[in-house]
Formats: sequence, structure tokens, C-alpha cells
Amino acid sequence: MVGVMDLRSQGEDVLVTELPRSRHQRLVLARRRRHRRDAWLAATAMLSALLALPLAQNAWHGPEVAAILAIAATAQFAGHRWAIAVIVLSELLLLPTVWPRAFLEGDLGSRISALITLGAMVPGLLAMRRAAAALVVLTGQRHPRQMRRWLHAGLLVSCAIAIAVPWL
Repeated sequence: MVGVMDLRSQGEDVLVTELPRSRHQRLVLARRRRHRRDAWLAATAMLSALLALPLAQNAWHGPEVAAILAIAATAQFAGHRWAIAVIVLSELLLLPTVWPRAFLEGDLGSRISALITLGAMVPGLLAMRRAAAALVVLTGQRHPRQMRRWLHAGLLVSCAIAIAVPWL
């Protein structure tokens, strides 16, 4: 595991962290980092779902997408990797509902709630690359690297469209 050594060179105390040496130790550390990242993504997705639900009452798809986002966050907490794709897709669908309420309309309370919701959506929207990889695994396509690139580009384009839709 990662240990801390106290090196004494020329009378000075130096604190150095040992790097994991074996492949197994590196894999264990990578798994822990991925687990923390997934837990953070699930927590922010759950927060954005809970905050977006009252904002989305007048939207044509808002309550349903917020409920799907909460279910996907629960699945992510349970350790299901496919939930990353559902979280990203749900946040993309919820984006046109939330961001106009943050900047274009509403009173101060709903604007603050919408801004906090947008802030909670950021980790999910930044996970588009991981969502594209999860979608490729779910579909079982032949050329996964090329398909992941196409899906990632499609998710980025759909994010741009989701931002532009309320202005139309």
C-alpha cells in the first residue's frame, strides 16, 4: 500500500510518499479513485434531481427526467457503471428546463435553486466521455474506440443544442 517514509538527509526531515510498486497496488488505488469519482457523480446527480424537481413542474418533461435522474443516481450509488450514461443523458434533457430559470425568468428563490442545480449538474456533464464509453459497452458495438468518439461528439452536440433550445 501507500506508505509514508521519513528520510533524514543532511540533518533535515523530509516527508516522502512511496509510490505503489506493484501492478496490483496501482490497480487497487485506481479502483478507489474511480469509486470516489463515481460516488461524487452520484451524489451531485441526486442533488440536482432533488433540486430540479420543483423547478420542472411547468416543463413538458421535467418531473419525469428528474425522477429518472434520481433513479440513475441510486443505481450509481449501488455500483452500476451503466448508470453514468443515464445520468449524463438525463442531465442533458433536464438542462433546457433548468438553465432558463437560472438566468431568464423566475423570482430570486427559484433562481438561486436553479443556479445550485446547474452547479450540481457540472460533474455529470463533465462525465460525457465516461458516459460514451458506458454506452458503447451497453450496445456491444464492433469498433468501440471509434464508436466512443462518435457518441462523445454526439453528446457534446446535444449539450450545445440543449443550451440553445430555450433561446429559440
